[in-house]
Amino acid sequence: MHKKYFIALFSTFILYACEKEEIPVPKHDPGHVITNSVNMNSDYKWQIYFDLKTNTVVGQNLKSIWDLGFACSETENHIILNSAKSMFCYNTLNSNFNTVTDTSGFSSDKKCDHPSGHPDSTAIGEWEGFNNVYIIDRGYNENGIHQGYKKIQFLNATSTSYTIRFADLNGNNDTTIQVAKDTNYNFTFLSFTNASSVIVEPPKNTWDLVFSQYTHIFYEPEPTPYLVTGCLLNRHQTMATIDSTTSFNTINFTLLTSYSLSSNINTIGYNWKTYSGSTYITHPYYNYIIKDQEGYYYKLHFIDFYNASGIKGNPKWEFQQL
Repeated sequence: MHKKYFIALFSTFILYACEKEEIPVPKHDPGHVITNSVNMNSDYKWQIYFDLKTNTVVGQNLKSIWDLGFACSETENHIILNSAKSMFCYNTLNSNFNTVTDTSGFSSDKKCDHPSGHPDSTAIGEWEGFNNVYIIDRGYNENGIHQGYKKIQFLNATSTSYTIRFADLNGNNDTTIQVAKDTNYNFTFLSFTNASSVIVEPPKNTWDLVFSQYTHIFYEPEPTPYLVTGCLLNRHQTMATIDSTTSFNTINFTLLTSYSLSSNINTIGYNWKTYSGSTYITHPYYNYIIKDQEGYYYKLHFIDFYNASGIKGNPKWEFQQL
């Protein structure tokens, strides 16, 4: 009887002795709050690409060096305008390239890309299979000089390239070229000035934000495209949202489940600052929660739009990895 009791007691001891202890979940350790800024110049001529993880500028270009962007996905063939130059286009619904010689119809039916960046909301739209000729208003360079008009016909697209034809409205500089796709990038960019592709954005997995002018659409009292200066998201797996009610210091990792993030590239946009009639006022209570294309989360808010010399075009912000 005593032997059986001893065996049972010993077995119970072994069972509890072999049970693994619970491993406590360590407290999430956020990164340090970092302050940084970029210089777009007072005329906002630079487009500047920034990577949050490395806290570095990874690319910069004059906003006027490109006109059109061609999606590099093997399965998508949408085409964007350079909205930093306030560009517009008009579909003539005419497939005869040589008979399009002026801007007739342009002013009444011109379109710009929607600032959200959605591929189904581009001014050029669904072009495949129609061979229509488009008139392109190239917009303005950083000196406010209009860059003229082109006519263009998108002839074909494959998984690796586009074939396009473009010329001046009078037929001069008639050019047919192929624009190659490179899936390391969001877009391949075309310059009408050079009649060739140009490198603009860095590889899509190396940056999160671009500081740039872009065309916003105001809807009161009627839809009005207007050039603004702000911050746009990388279209590649980058998302964000705004929180204007929670303080910057209070936002932490545990609050992430309460946010609904958007892929609209203008989620941060331009209105973290307002113009008072003589100066720009920054609104640091506009806090942005950002998920980068690697899956890391950050909080960010802007604290200035001027440098130490009082020159505008110098966004300054604080951010922290959550």
